[in-house]
Amino acid sequence: MMKMTSGYLHGHPKGSSMSTSSSSADEAGEWEMRPGGMLVQKRSASSTAGVTALNLRLRIAHGAIKLEISVSSQATFGEVKKILAAETGLHPAEQRLIFRGRERRNGEYLDTSGVKDRSKLVLVQDPVSIERRFIEMRRNTRIQSALRAISDVSVEVDQLAEQVSAIEKATATGNKVREVQITTLIEILMRQAIKLDGISAEGDAASLKNLQERRVQKCVETLDMLKISNSKVAKPAIVTTKWETFDPPRTAVHQISPSQSWGNNNSLIDL
Repeated sequence: MMKMTSGYLHGHPKGSSMSTSSSSADEAGEWEMRPGGMLVQKRSASSTAGVTALNLRLRIAHGAIKLEISVSSQATFGEVKKILAAETGLHPAEQRLIFRGRERRNGEYLDTSGVKDRSKLVLVQDPVSIERRFIEMRRNTRIQSALRAISDVSVEVDQLAEQVSAIEKATATGNKVREVQITTLIEILMRQAIKLDGISAEGDAASLKNLQERRVQKCVETLDMLKISNSKVAKPAIVTTKWETFDPPRTAVHQISPSQSWGNNNSLIDL
């Protein structure tokens, strides 16, 4: 009786029902923040006094998939989405729950929204989240492709860097390197730089791309300096082997002059 009088004093008709008052409070947007950060419907002390939370079995229709879950009657639709995330693989932010033809907000309570045991809810995926996931998949594909391309260049740069190091050691010990070797190595490194420039990278791939670009640049700068120092190194002596030919010893041929004579032993004298 006192409640009806209070309603009359506030300008409500004497015969207004409690359900009408609850509905108007819901539409007025009376919400409160839970410790976890979720915005939920504000419950009055009178509405929760003496009320025991029941376990509800909810039937969920998600396209051709039919699910049944158990949840407290005082849970929110946002908490239902968390349960469904484990069942469907859909993130709660990607879910939309429809009850009685209307999408329900995360902070609305099941019992105050009229959800009963064996009630049916329709789960649909948020169209915006579908597009967002598709964009994310394409982005990940691009990143993976860029990582593979950068990895291939990295292997090439590793081998080229070893050659640069070998030339650097040779010139440090005073040995002269053929200039064509240095020039060719610079050209090959520049080709790797062009490859890197043609790779579209983002995220972690962009960081790896920048790393390889710096490596190539450092190798080229080192070769430019070696080219200068190499030109100052004295040209090493060229040693070639020349095979000498030797003629066989000539046999001395002597002619016998008329003055020469033969001895009794038939031997040639004064040869």
